[in-house]
Formats: sequence, C-alpha cells, structure tokens
Amino acid sequence: MLAGPSTLADLRKAGIVTSQEIVAAIDLYLRDPEAGPYRFASGYSIDIPALVNATPAFGAVDRSGPQEKAFRTVLAAAAMSAYPTAP
Repeated sequence: MLAGPSTLADLRKAGIVTSQEIVAAIDLYLRDPEAGPYRFASGYSIDIPALVNATPAFGAVDRSGPQEKAFRTVLAAAAMSAYPTAP
C-alpha cells in the first residue's frame, strides 16, 4: 500500500487501479456528467464531475464534436493528478 495521499497516477503506477478503470470513469462522465463519483474495484473513488466543476478552465472547453478528443485528453490529465478518496 502507498504511504500518504496518492494521486490517481500513483495508484495506476502501483497497480491499484487499472488504465481500463480510468477510461471507464472518464467514459461514464462523458455519458452522464451528473453520475457522481466513480468507484474503482480497489474501493478508491474519484468524483470527476466535482473535478470539472472546480476547474474553471473546463468551462471554456467545447466538449462535443471535433473537440471531444481534446476535452477527453485534458480531462484524463486532470484526473490523473487528482487525489481519489480512499476506501
């Protein structure tokens, strides 16, 4: 187990969460921005809607059409640097 608070990237590197789970969390947000926190199999959770709402820069990004890939990339970077809630 990791000591102290860990970012999602730290948890991924340690094998506590998988890349597929991270993609699933982002996919869930893109399908339903009001879905709430995503719980990983390890018990950790991340609240992507809260992350987006707390980051003013996301308000200026177009989330649909040809810009969706760019939004997804920025969202993934923000999620990887976030501190998930421990189980």
